[in-house]
Amino acid sequence: MKILSDLLYKVAIEKVIGNVKTSVNNISFDSRKIEHKDIFFAIKGYDLDGHKYISTAIENGATVIICEDIPSEIKENITYIKVSNTSIALGITASNFYENPSEKIELIGITGTNGKTTTTTLLYNLFTQLGFKCALLSTIENKIANQTLNSNHTTPDPITINKILALAVENNCKYAFMEVSSHGIHQNRLAGLNFKIGAFTNITHDHLDYHKTFANYIAAKKKFFDELPKNAIAITNIDDKNGWVMLQNTKAKKITYSLKSNSDFKGKIIENRLDGMLLQFNGNEFWTSLSGKFNAYNELLAYTIAIELGFSSIEALTAISKLQRVKGRFETYISKQNIYIIVDYAHTPDALKNIIEAINQTRTRNEQLITIFGCGGHRDKSKRPEMGNIATQLSDFTIITSDNPRDEVPDEIIKEIEAGVQAQNTNKYISITDRKQAIKTAIKIAKTKDIILIAGKGHENYQEINGEKFPFDDMTIAQELLKNIN
Repeated sequence: MKILSDLLYKVAIEKVIGNVKTSVNNISFDSRKIEHKDIFFAIKGYDLDGHKYISTAIENGATVIICEDIPSEIKENITYIKVSNTSIALGITASNFYENPSEKIELIGITGTNGKTTTTTLLYNLFTQLGFKCALLSTIENKIANQTLNSNHTTPDPITINKILALAVENNCKYAFMEVSSHGIHQNRLAGLNFKIGAFTNITHDHLDYHKTFANYIAAKKKFFDELPKNAIAITNIDDKNGWVMLQNTKAKKITYSLKSNSDFKGKIIENRLDGMLLQFNGNEFWTSLSGKFNAYNELLAYTIAIELGFSSIEALTAISKLQRVKGRFETYISKQNIYIIVDYAHTPDALKNIIEAINQTRTRNEQLITIFGCGGHRDKSKRPEMGNIATQLSDFTIITSDNPRDEVPDEIIKEIEAGVQAQNTNKYISITDRKQAIKTAIKIAKTKDIILIAGKGHENYQEINGEKFPFDDMTIAQELLKNIN
């Protein structure tokens, strides 16, 4: 049992009806999960308004209601707390409920369109190698030391974040590495958290279905840095034209990294191959098993963070050189027929362009590159034709297929992708709706030393169709199909 007034510490309260010294059991923004003596947060969300469920929450046992609009009917023995923004109040209250775990651990947040998952995972593995217990909050998985938890969102809700961080503190974790999504920033899921470092990878076309304009998308990312405290560190990639924008109003210490520009941490690709790269960071050379310029940026950011946290260059680079590829991010497999399979999560125009260019920069051109990709349903539709153009322009051959159509018609999504294919490239692609059949066709077409890129789903082990998730792992299916060919 906790006292309500303690949980409301630092919450901007506009009005109170009832007793703030009442004891409470738990907190929730889902009326269906409310039990006796719980606090219910009425969140005005993207799709739903929690104020409509206040009566249900009370029926289920809520004794405290935190809301932006106090109901016209006041129930006896119920405490009502009026705030200007319930999502911010939820974040602060959740931090207080779990005794502010982000103040007891070094919390590092990574934001940007591409590279968040890879960089946070690399950091988790890097600092684990350096001998520390760490936590990871990512799209692929949440981890506390060696324990893996389920992950349903890039940036979880504030209650889940603080619960994971509290468990991390309980398990003596020193560092926590967290993906910070634009949705999470905009929806105030970071409220109440204390970040030691905030880092920016890049920003390109994505999530305009939610943010509506690119300016709104940039503003959401920038908000993360605007809210960092002055004792934090803000790190940005200044090769991205919006890199400096992120730091314009931050109170935190400003640090830059780049491959092209003058910066605090400068990287250089000396040799780039499909099986790895020879890199130079701040004048120090090392070999990595990761490939592609985008991974050079990811590892450079990991290096920058390690140095800013007090590690020596030798310590950081020795550990980085031992890092392995992240599942579903430039994940590779060579078949007995010597066909090269690459699975990558690339699901934005820039990410798809980067992965194809990374392959093209390392291959001999005596082999063909066959790209398989689709676009998810109920996501930013404007990127579909752009991705169709990129894939068919940069690949030798492209198979457009289904991704996670959700409740959209797969063939309609494919038509929107095809609309971007330029006339000179129409003979360089085919469309096959069934994703497994698309992979099978690519394998039939491929000859020795050819490269098949399967993009869009990466680490996902399912395909979502009409609200149902069916088992589907790109790499597993490709490997099974390759076993059945001569």
